[in-house]
Amino acid sequence: MPSDPETKPAPSARKAGVLPLVSIGALLAAVVAVGLVALTGGAGYVIAGLPDPGLVTRYGITVVRVLAEAASVLCVGSLLLAAFLVPPQKSGTLAADGYAAIRVAGAAAWVWFFAAAASIFFSAADGAGRPFTEVLSPQVLIDLVDAIEQPKAWLFTALIALLVALGCRLALTWGWTTVVFFLSVGGLVPVAVTGHSASGGSHDMATNSLLYHLVAAALWVGGLVALLALGWRRGENLKLAATRFSKLALVCWIVMAVSGIVNALVRIRIADLFTTDYGLLVVAKIVALLLLGVFGHQQRQKGVAGLVNGAGGGQLLRLAAVEVLIMFITIGIATGLAKTPPPQESLTQPSTTELLIGYDLYGPPTVFRLLTDWRFDLVYGTLAIVLAGLYLAGVRRLRRRGDTWATGRIVAWLAGCFVLLIATSSGIGRYAPAMFSVHMGNHMLLSMVAPVLFVLGGPVTLALRALPTAGKDAPPGPREWLLAFVHSPLSRFLTHPIVALLLFVGSFYGLYFSGLFDAALNYHWAHLAMNAHFLLAGYVFYWPVIGVDPAPRRLPHLGRLGMMFAAMPFHAFFGIALMSMQTVLGQDFYRGLKLPWVTDLLTDQRLGGGIAWASGELPVLLVLVALLVQWARQDEREARRRDRREEASGDADLNAYNAMLKKLADQGRGPGSGS
Repeated sequence: MPSDPETKPAPSARKAGVLPLVSIGALLAAVVAVGLVALTGGAGYVIAGLPDPGLVTRYGITVVRVLAEAASVLCVGSLLLAAFLVPPQKSGTLAADGYAAIRVAGAAAWVWFFAAAASIFFSAADGAGRPFTEVLSPQVLIDLVDAIEQPKAWLFTALIALLVALGCRLALTWGWTTVVFFLSVGGLVPVAVTGHSASGGSHDMATNSLLYHLVAAALWVGGLVALLALGWRRGENLKLAATRFSKLALVCWIVMAVSGIVNALVRIRIADLFTTDYGLLVVAKIVALLLLGVFGHQQRQKGVAGLVNGAGGGQLLRLAAVEVLIMFITIGIATGLAKTPPPQESLTQPSTTELLIGYDLYGPPTVFRLLTDWRFDLVYGTLAIVLAGLYLAGVRRLRRRGDTWATGRIVAWLAGCFVLLIATSSGIGRYAPAMFSVHMGNHMLLSMVAPVLFVLGGPVTLALRALPTAGKDAPPGPREWLLAFVHSPLSRFLTHPIVALLLFVGSFYGLYFSGLFDAALNYHWAHLAMNAHFLLAGYVFYWPVIGVDPAPRRLPHLGRLGMMFAAMPFHAFFGIALMSMQTVLGQDFYRGLKLPWVTDLLTDQRLGGGIAWASGELPVLLVLVALLVQWARQDEREARRRDRREEASGDADLNAYNAMLKKLADQGRGPGSGS
């Protein structure tokens, strides 16, 4: 009996349709990476002064890294599909397409975990220049992991991959799926902040650009594989998923192109692109990226357009299959590039300051230098510009349809973006990693000033008014995702007054007086994490206090005032404690910089304590003024609301009250009253 062409393929056939493509792609990536490593002939060990660890270590680390990266992008892409490209059921439970995707993500996460665990051994052997068999000894492995950053990074990656695998097994709702998705994206970070990009000169630029590059690549490659699997399964939401992914893919391609160029320019001169092995690999990666851009354009113009017009998904799937293979070859090139040392003639000998913070400083931090000596922060500088652009786009959409938006909110939000830009990309951001006093000024701007301005801008309210609603029976979109986050248990927990107070004030003491600050100074990623914590802790604290957006927990104005008065003495005591300390925080790091204008580290620290104590006064005053103004305006609105109600009811409440008094008076004059 002939089969119906419209009949869905059997489950085994559906799995077999995508699995061979992924397997072939991973094999191609491994072959390309091993071939490129073979061409260098172990030059990296010679440059590093290490003995050749042997063929098993040299090629084994390349193979397991390709496997780990392929599994990670498949895991991230499948979770992206389950969380944002296909809708859940109305109850919030994953639908069939989402459930299938999260199961694929779980299988990929287990492969990711085992490959990352194997990479601990191989990277330890590679970093020490030892044969693989020597690091199988537990004591040798522990010593090498403690001494070398790469195996330590793979250890954290393996732990995150294990948590993702368990999460994929347990998650059945949309909310938990999004949590697991963001956790999987976080699993890309540990390895990204180590290696070539995290060492040498300009490692701040190199690390930041690589973070963009890896996240964009994972979303693009993994999302396309997940879309291809959805099409092979003939999922009900292929049209919606393809439309959403097409928009995301364009953004990812742009981010990959820009970040890849920045990362390459940090490591190599343009003149060495065609004369060195490293330069030729960069050129090959650029060519592969351009090919991917061409296929992506064809995919949007023909595949997605045909699917939207009802022509079927055959052409989309064919284009996606070819694109996936090119992507895996690109992964192989990138892995080979990671094992190829940059040309030494392209690298100048960095100074001590450049080795520790990524760049040189050319004099004391005068007011002029703090304002004009800029070094653009690719993470937070870009974030400030993007936030300002998105906000203005939302205001423009409102005004185009005739709605109004308060000018004061616009000014507050743009001022917050400007403070974020100044704190991270001006001379303040440039000198902050090198001097405690400037770091404390940076800290106060990010935790005390920028969040106040951001919450006064009302971004959530603006987004909810500007974003279109999905409709009653339509799949949820960005507006519904934002609403779900605002009302989520996580938001309610973070905005609890005690939790918000502990995060905002308690983290000051936890960071600086526990030894965490001393340990974090040596790592660029730790500076990024500190800045993120300052911003988020400040926003979570000020949101329920003076935020324009309705907070998950609505506090009375007297409660908000109490939160502010509870935070003030703890903040003031923190600054006083810094000024009174006799020990220097981060002493080894700051002494290693040997800045000629910082001769007394304790005096610089006391200056930082004074900045922390004094800079808290103006933001607190601004918050109190804003809180009192909001309180007065709410009273005025309540009074006007009562007046309108009384006018509409003809003073019914007052008449009823007077009638009650008259009745009581009449009863008092009745028989037996004694009057």
